[in-house]
Amino acid sequence: MSSSFALSARGGKLAALAVGLCWLAVLFDGLDMFIYGSVLPHMLAEKALGITPDRAGDLGSYATFGMLVGALTAGTVADRIGRKKLMVACVTLFSLASGLCAMSGSVAVFGLGRTLAGIGLGGLLPTAISMVSDYAPRGRTALTIGMLMTAHHAGGILSAYVALWIVEPLGWRAAFWVCVAPLLFVPVLARFMPESLSFLVAKGRTEEARELAGRFEVQLPAAVERKAPADRWNSLVNLFRAGEWTQTLLYWLASFGGLLLVYGVATWLPTLMRSEGYELGSALTFVVLFNLGGIVGMLVAGRAADRFGAPRISSVWFALTAAGVFLLSVHMPLAVTFTVVFLTGVFLNSAQTMIYATVSIRSTPDNRATAVGWTSGMGRFGAVFGPWLGGQLLAAGNGDWGFTAFAIAGLSSMVFIGIAALRSSRQTPRGSTQQELIASG
Repeated sequence: MSSSFALSARGGKLAALAVGLCWLAVLFDGLDMFIYGSVLPHMLAEKALGITPDRAGDLGSYATFGMLVGALTAGTVADRIGRKKLMVACVTLFSLASGLCAMSGSVAVFGLGRTLAGIGLGGLLPTAISMVSDYAPRGRTALTIGMLMTAHHAGGILSAYVALWIVEPLGWRAAFWVCVAPLLFVPVLARFMPESLSFLVAKGRTEEARELAGRFEVQLPAAVERKAPADRWNSLVNLFRAGEWTQTLLYWLASFGGLLLVYGVATWLPTLMRSEGYELGSALTFVVLFNLGGIVGMLVAGRAADRFGAPRISSVWFALTAAGVFLLSVHMPLAVTFTVVFLTGVFLNSAQTMIYATVSIRSTPDNRATAVGWTSGMGRFGAVFGPWLGGQLLAAGNGDWGFTAFAIAGLSSMVFIGIAALRSSRQTPRGSTQQELIASG
C-alpha cells in the first residue's frame, strides 16, 4: 500500500503506518455507514420492527444527525486532546452502537443505536483526514486523502456482500453483529497509531514529538503559533477572520448539498432501484458498482486535484454527478444502468472528498481538524435531510422525484464550490506552500 503513495524513504515508514491504520479505521467506518442501506430492502420486506418507508427515512436521518454531532465536536476536541485518542474513541463507539442495533427490540432502541453509531462515524472521518494530511508527501495531499477515502467505499462494497451472504440465511441482525467486529481493531489502533507531529509541536509537547520523529528518522515540522488555552473557540473563530468567512460559508454550503446527495443515495439506492423494477440481487449489485466507482473516482480525482486544484475538480465532478443521478430516474437497459451507476459513483463520492481536501490544504496544522470537522459537520445537515427526503418521496410513491431532488443538490454544490475556486485562486492562505496552493486551487 505504501508504494501507492510514492513515499520517500525519509519518513516513509511513519507515513505508511499512519495512513495504513487510518485506512483500516475508515474501512470499518464505511461498512457501518452503508450497512443500513444495504439491509434496508430486507427489513422493509419483512416489516422488521414495524419499519415503513417513511420511518426508514427517519432512521437514516438519526444516524446522519449523530454524524453531525460527531463531526461538529470531533474537530475541536481533536485539536485539543489529540487525533489518536479521538480515533480510538470513535471506532469503539460505533462498534458498540452496532451491537445495540443488533439487540434492539423496538424502533426507538434501533434509532438510538444508529444515532450513537453516527456520532462515532461523524467524528472519525474528519479526524482521519486531518491525520493523513499531516503525513502526506509534499504536493500529494489531495491524492493521499483520496486514497484514504477508497477505504470508505471498500466498506460500502463489503456491506453489500454482508447483506447478500449473511442477511438471507441469518437475518438482518447478523449484519449489525458483523459491524461489532472492529472492536478487535481498537487495541491495534491504540498501540501503533502515531500521534500527529504537527499537533504535538503546536501543543508544546516537543519532547514527545522529537522522540517520535527520531524513532522514524523524520524531520520535525516547523513550530506554529500556539492558541491561548483559555479560548476554546479560538480555532472556530479563526475560520471567519481576515476575510475567510466567505470561503468558509461557501465550503459549508457546498458540503451541505454534497452530503445530502451522498447520504441520500447511499441510504436509498437499493430501495429506489427495486422500486424501478430491479430484483434485490441487482439492487445490491448497484451498491457494489457505486462504491467501485467511488474507489476509482478517489484515485482519479486525487491526482487531478493535485494538478489542477481540488475545488475546480470538485465543481466539475458535481456537475457530472447531477447528470448521472438524474439519468437513474430513466428506465434504461440493465447494462446501461450498471454503467451509469458506476460512473455516478466515480464522480459523486470524490466530489465531496475534494471539498475536504481543499479545506484541509488551506488550513494551518493547528487549526486543520477544526476546519475540516466543521465543514463536514455543517454538511451533515444535508446528510440528515437527504435520507428523510428520500423516505418521504418513496412513501408518497414518487421515487423518480428522489433522483431529481438529489441531482438538484449536486448542481447547487457545483455552484458553491465553483465560486470558492474562483475566490481561492485570488487568495493566499496563511501557512500554505506553493504546491499546496496549486492543490487548493
